[in-house]
Amino acid sequence: MPVNTIVGLFAKSPIKPLQRHVGRVNECCSLLVPFFEACEQGDWDKAETLRAQISDIEKDADVLKREIRLKLPRGLFMPVDRTDMLDLLTQQDKLANLAKDIAGRVIGRQLQMPSALYPDFVAYVQRCLDAAEQARRVINELDELLETGFKGREVTLVEEMIHQLDTIEDDTDAMQIVLRQKLMKIEDQFNPVDVIFLYKILEWVGAIADQAQRVGSRLELMLSRS
Repeated sequence: MPVNTIVGLFAKSPIKPLQRHVGRVNECCSLLVPFFEACEQGDWDKAETLRAQISDIEKDADVLKREIRLKLPRGLFMPVDRTDMLDLLTQQDKLANLAKDIAGRVIGRQLQMPSALYPDFVAYVQRCLDAAEQARRVINELDELLETGFKGREVTLVEEMIHQLDTIEDDTDAMQIVLRQKLMKIEDQFNPVDVIFLYKILEWVGAIADQAQRVGSRLELMLSRS
């Protein structure tokens, strides 16, 4: 029986819920840009509102995650390995957790990136979010992969998308190094404890790109097993 026919027989395929989940995850992460803009402006009320929105969306993603785990088919004819699917779900869910944690920690100390670094910092945040968006695009190709039986041009397309994700993550590593160097040159102008947390912000934001790359790696592993 063709793979697309099998997929059609199983209306409770986890692919669409998984894609809805990664959509919410990406929405959660994308709010970090306006969040940091509000912090830069010293508008802590707006920043708190955005932090709350991030937290609410992260909770929605958690609800979807639990539903997928509970309803994920255990039958012999699962289109993809159940364990692989659960691993993929866990990895993409961590992106939303990171966004929530970043916003909470920044609000907790009312941290502001030094003005001299802010333009480069915003570009860095956006590039990290590009990685999360690329991970979403890769996940959205899963149904096409299933329909083609994990063969042909669709596999090549997804492999190239994962390669692009790796390239984005490399970019964020380079951008973080530059930001650290710039911060080091002016760190003596700030409270030492705040400086420690500023370095941590760079690390936490970079973790989003690292985690997005892990999502791609999990899907790449699924491809290798198909």
